[in-house]
Amino acid sequence: QVQLVESGGGLVQAGGSLRLACAVSGGTFTTLVMGWFRQAPGKEREIVAAISRASTTYYSDSVKGRFTISRDDAKNTLYLQMNRLESDDAAVYVCAAKIAYALNTRARDYDYWGQGTQVTVSS
Repeated sequence: QVQLVESGGGLVQAGGSLRLACAVSGGTFTTLVMGWFRQAPGKEREIVAAISRASTTYYSDSVKGRFTISRDDAKNTLYLQMNRLESDDAAVYVCAAKIAYALNTRARDYDYWGQGTQVTVSS
């Protein structure tokens, strides 16, 4: 059973940066497509970024140019570097995994989910 544990969330001022990490265990990391999703109060869960096994990436329009998704296969860890944070970025960020090769941006297609980490942005 694949297990995902996020870390790195917290309180940051608008314009600041955070780096989220998602540690993966119980599976073969190199067989996983990974994604970061977020959900703010009263809003639906949305894709933030995704990365394929070959490190092809996808970003939502709202974070493109500010966020960077990456993976370290040697450490079984997924990262999300978030720069120039805005108030609209405040949410619970959750990492997800799917045994696949190609990118996938649909939440319903992911098989494994972490518990999430809270990101709060103060203005």
